[in-house]
Amino acid sequence: MKRATIYDVARAAGVSHQTVTRYLNGFEGIRPSTRERVQAALEELDYRPNGAARWLRSRQSNRIGILAHRMELSGPGRIMAGATKAARSRGFVLDIASMDGEDAASVDRALDVVMEHQIAGVFATAQTVVVRDAVADRHLDVPFVLDSAEALELVGGHSRAYPGRLAAAHLAQLGHRKVALVNGPHVWTASGERRSSFVEAAAGLGLEVVWEWEGDWSAESGYQAAGQFPGEATAVSAANDSMAIGLIYGLTERGIRVPEDISVIGIDDSPESRFHLPPLTTVRLDFEGEGAYLMNVLIAKIEGEDVGGVPAYRVPELVARGSTAAVGSSDARA
Repeated sequence: MKRATIYDVARAAGVSHQTVTRYLNGFEGIRPSTRERVQAALEELDYRPNGAARWLRSRQSNRIGILAHRMELSGPGRIMAGATKAARSRGFVLDIASMDGEDAASVDRALDVVMEHQIAGVFATAQTVVVRDAVADRHLDVPFVLDSAEALELVGGHSRAYPGRLAAAHLAQLGHRKVALVNGPHVWTASGERRSSFVEAAAGLGLEVVWEWEGDWSAESGYQAAGQFPGEATAVSAANDSMAIGLIYGLTERGIRVPEDISVIGIDDSPESRFHLPPLTTVRLDFEGEGAYLMNVLIAKIEGEDVGGVPAYRVPELVARGSTAAVGSSDARA
């Protein structure tokens, strides 16, 4: 539902919008009866003042509001690192509001926090349908960026689903035909896009997806998936490296060797992935570059610049290591 404006409050109170503005700014020269009507209208309409739009119009703000979710995860944390560096290089500072990006009420509260400050724009690290819907419902009158969908489209027509296609192509090249998928939470846009791209590419390459598991991005959820893993698949694609590493550990406990018995590929190229035993095959994502790109797109919107002039970042690329091998191979690759 659309948020109430000062014009809505003015109509409900039977006063001018200038009177509502003076009341909100603490002006004392308002008759008590008028003040009571304005206050009653504010409460009835659940009005929440938006200081950001006022400061943006006056070009006095150099602050950007950040909606932060799951910063302990590799992707969001690295995106934030790139975004923070880019913002500081352009003279902007960040106001960070933590939230649960899977809970609409939590997202709404975080938006309340950042929009009460003198901000020029909003940057959200949570890549969920919940955040998209919450921002759309607020009808923000400051520039904002939500996730990397816009970024990859602008960079060169790639969708965020591209890592799934790379993973499927790699497994097909190694001769695998029956494969499995360990995906992230369904409310994350990345999960849906990575799944759809993997499944579509697999079908086009003659692969059969015989089993799927929904995790929560954690190594623990990958470990839990290993306990349910069917024997017919010869390879599995995990939607991030943490779940892939947990899966490998769980498979090893069951006496299933990686990659001799089953190949495992992740997505992210997290810093620890190459130090795992075996070293993890993965799809490298330029999270820091993505964060910098998104922040520079947001600043371009704030400054009225052409977003087409923002420097691009690296598109996903396969990093083949020892956790995948050709079907029937008894030797892991270095």
